[in-house]
Amino acid sequence: MQLKERGIILIPIDFTKQSLLAIKQSYNLAKYTHSKLVLLHVYEKSGEESYEALNKLTKQTEQESGVPCEFMNVKGDIYDETDKVAEEIGATLIIAGLESHMKFRNIIGSSASKLIRKAPCPVITIRGNEHRDGCENILLPLDLSVETREKVDYAVQFAHFFGASVRILGVFDPADANYENKLLAYTHQVKQFIKSKGISCTNKSIAAEDVAATVVEYANKIETDLIMIMNKPNLGVTEFFAGTDAQRIVDVSNVPVMTIQPMKREGGMSFGMGY
Repeated sequence: MQLKERGIILIPIDFTKQSLLAIKQSYNLAKYTHSKLVLLHVYEKSGEESYEALNKLTKQTEQESGVPCEFMNVKGDIYDETDKVAEEIGATLIIAGLESHMKFRNIIGSSASKLIRKAPCPVITIRGNEHRDGCENILLPLDLSVETREKVDYAVQFAHFFGASVRILGVFDPADANYENKLLAYTHQVKQFIKSKGISCTNKSIAAEDVAATVVEYANKIETDLIMIMNKPNLGVTEFFAGTDAQRIVDVSNVPVMTIQPMKREGGMSFGMGY
């Protein structure tokens, strides 16, 4: 499971500072993966099409990025239409700028959280105001679920693209010693696997009750450029990175967050990473 080369990166825009920042954040990744950029403008009513501004922005983006760029203009809700268009054009990645005042707990089920939950491909959300040129550190929070292992392939691929280091973080309930021991063993195993791919990697475990705050605090402490999490809306409440915690990481993080969609499985079958 990898981010395909010769792919399509879809960027929903509304001309806010955050959506324009998302475009610039896409340049290096588009170059490394030889991807085309598609700027998606969704308007709610006639007269808001902004064709002239879109055409100008598209030409500017293509010139600055050095990769092919085109735009689409669609009427509807930006979050619903982004997922529909991503499916239609076979997007390999969505990069979305989120306004800093938006909170998932206020818009759950109707807006940004629904975009991520139903997206047909990975989604990178950018809420901070800092333009990050490149990626030196990738933070990989891990739990013991099968789905969380799927992030490892993406982390390895991104690390190779950018020449980045991977920082593994295990967060555990301070009252659950059994889980802690298993997680410590697992994060060490993953570290060895990543290092075998020629990538610098460290692992750290932290006891905490507030998973999201702990992940983001650690991300800032080690100057992370990207946090990778899983979209796991259907798992039970015992999974640390399921549902609310994953949404809260996106909600509170000033660091770009990549949310990866889990593989579809039949009959509950799981898979290994091959190591």
